[in-house]
Amino acid sequence: MSSAVTKTAGGAGATPAPPAAPRKSVTGTRLWVAVLFLLPALVLLGALVVYPIGYSVWRSLFDADGSGFVGLDNYAEIFSDDSTLVAVRNTAIWVAVAPALVTALGLIFAVLTERVRWGTAFKLIVFMPMAISMLAAGIIFRLVYEQDPDQGVANAVVTSVHDVFVDESVYPKARPNAQVSDLKASGGGSFTTEGTVRAGTPALLPLVGIAPNRLPGDARDAKAATGDGVTGTVWLDFRLGGGGEKGAVDPGEKALEGVKVEAVKDGKVVATATSGSDGTFSLPKSADGAQLKLPGSNFAAPYNGIDWLGPTLVTPAVIGSYVWMWAGFAMVLIAAGLAGVDRNLLEAARVDGANEWQVFRKVTVPLLAPVLVVVLVTLMINVMKVFDLVYIIAPQPTQDEANVLALQLYLVSYGGGGDFGLGSAIGVVLLLLVLPVMWVNIRRLRKERQR
Repeated sequence: MSSAVTKTAGGAGATPAPPAAPRKSVTGTRLWVAVLFLLPALVLLGALVVYPIGYSVWRSLFDADGSGFVGLDNYAEIFSDDSTLVAVRNTAIWVAVAPALVTALGLIFAVLTERVRWGTAFKLIVFMPMAISMLAAGIIFRLVYEQDPDQGVANAVVTSVHDVFVDESVYPKARPNAQVSDLKASGGGSFTTEGTVRAGTPALLPLVGIAPNRLPGDARDAKAATGDGVTGTVWLDFRLGGGGEKGAVDPGEKALEGVKVEAVKDGKVVATATSGSDGTFSLPKSADGAQLKLPGSNFAAPYNGIDWLGPTLVTPAVIGSYVWMWAGFAMVLIAAGLAGVDRNLLEAARVDGANEWQVFRKVTVPLLAPVLVVVLVTLMINVMKVFDLVYIIAPQPTQDEANVLALQLYLVSYGGGGDFGLGSAIGVVLLLLVLPVMWVNIRRLRKERQR
């Protein structure tokens, strides 16, 4: 054993130390080979990511044309300018609402499509909007949200439902002939006679403000009411070509069919009637001595739907278009995660007496939590960059109310503002907002690897 002992360095017969082995990476590859292969990626990363970020930070410290150093003034302007503050607020709304809605819808679609035969076809239909560009989707929803029900699908549906429950006005914008009529405005768009009606004396209720050729349906000629009861006539006191006596039912003047007439005594409605095809109406005896009232519902402008792109609803409307586009993305990812869920756990919960809602809430959702977090975090990063939909869907008068940071960056830099210092500062702020979300995502990925 003593013969195998190596002598100390410097002593007689000392064994020379072996040459150092070339340094290798963990995978056994020489370091210079790894660097050589990574070099193109590092160059691209530096040119396309690191350099733009660094230059944006540097440019944000200068004024609009880059000639004067202003320090943090551009950042101060972000939180003092009203339009930029609106963009910050709307971006916060987007981050809080849109990813949660998309993830919830994706989860519902993924779970429900597992229980139907045509689930694959349904997934294909829901995912199809992902194949459409943001530009095309914006144009589509600009048309969907059109105010005119004849053009906008949303208002076509809304007005159809509204008209089922609320009677449509008969003659919008019609009004009494102030020169000869006893009818006077009485609030709420209604008109009431100053005098009272008597049995045997027909009431005359002439109206104007409607073109004879614009009357609905096939309007008949008006007829003067007769009889001993409480009667009257509602007609259009005008005819093409002129002529006739104002306030009197003349030949050729058209009847106004379907006008609601109320008999009012002491502020209370005691009887009602509707004019017939010849414009005449008849009230019961209880209406004797009452004033006649034409309710505002006869003359109200037709319901034109909801102002989707007005100042109040423009942001929710644009978020709705985003949800339509990205719900398929969330559904596909969650469905993939759902396919890997152990069915024995679900069956065990059912055997233990849990209903479907409890199985979904207590078993399915916790098992899908990692996938849901991936979808939620991805969408949160995505909505911070939303630009196309807002720019295209929101009309110019309400674009300021729908503004987001990405759009504000474009407007102040290239959309006529020309302030590249402020635009760079907004870009840096967007980067800082994204970093916490990215950090959470990276931590989650590291924990999954450790498992």
